[in-house]
Amino acid sequence: MESIKKLSVLLSIALILSFLGQEARAQFVATEVIKITVKRVIKAIDLKVQRLQNKTIWLQNAQKVIENELSKFKLTEISDWTQRQQKLYSDYYTELWKIKSTIAYYQRIKDLTVKQAKIVTHYRRSWSLFQQDGHFRPGELSHIQDVYSGILKASLENLDHILLAIDSFKMQMTDEQRLELINKAGNRLDQNYDDLLEFDRENIRLSLERSKDVNDTKTIKNLYGIN
Repeated sequence: MESIKKLSVLLSIALILSFLGQEARAQFVATEVIKITVKRVIKAIDLKVQRLQNKTIWLQNAQKVIENELSKFKLTEISDWTQRQQKLYSDYYTELWKIKSTIAYYQRIKDLTVKQAKIVTHYRRSWSLFQQDGHFRPGELSHIQDVYSGILKASLENLDHILLAIDSFKMQMTDEQRLELINKAGNRLDQNYDDLLEFDRENIRLSLERSKDVNDTKTIKNLYGIN
């Protein structure tokens, strides 16, 4: 069934290309390649976001367990323990605090997971609106899609770095190094989102500049939800 669907798509593309000129064919092929690339990137992003969400949930549950354990120990209130017992439980208490501190990184990771989801959601909405906007030529839409593809790929790379920081718990890495890795990747992800918003604003401004009259301007503002 899947192979029949792919064959049908290929035949449709071939039919369309047969009616287009050389330049138009090249533009069409480039656009289709970008679309396929974007779909693959978004699929990869969705899988990585799901991994991060699962890890975050697990660590939230672990944090609850650790906090319950910590609440059991009030070492300063226990006077009849031997020195050996005090040292043993003091070390355990210290290790629990270290783990609790490590898990605290995941609030940052949780926030970044939400940010990545916003990037994909915003891309899908904006791309749909730009396709409805009659002020952009096919070549310009292809460029817009190409820029989106670059931003999405960059955000995917930053997700990889965040996952590396998580998996680094299996490797030798200090808390400071791990936090630095998460923050650097997180800052770049924040920049990806800001770049996406700024790029959209530039395109909307261009569309408004191309408006023919007041009614056309109003239509564009309504399309993008501008007051």
